[in-house]
Amino acid sequence: MISKEKKAAIIAEYGRKAGDTGSPEVQIAILTERITELTDHLQKNPKDHHSRRGLLMMVGQRRGLLDYLKKTDLESYRSLIEKLGIRK
Repeated sequence: MISKEKKAAIIAEYGRKAGDTGSPEVQIAILTERITELTDHLQKNPKDHHSRRGLLMMVGQRRGLLDYLKKTDLESYRSLIEKLGIRK
């Protein structure tokens, strides 16, 4: 689980303005952080299939948001995947 401080830092870094939590950039950045933490958890606990399903759902949600961002603002999409280190 992501801490409040870490989430606030992500919102401040990727938000378009102060307090912006709804933009696709912020949502993708938060999902990426959650995916990273859950991936580490699953490496330590390989039989946790319920969390694995949640991870796959988060990856699918992030993929959809990335597709939307690519369709609406290509330059923002390219800078975001480079900044987050997401391979495409």
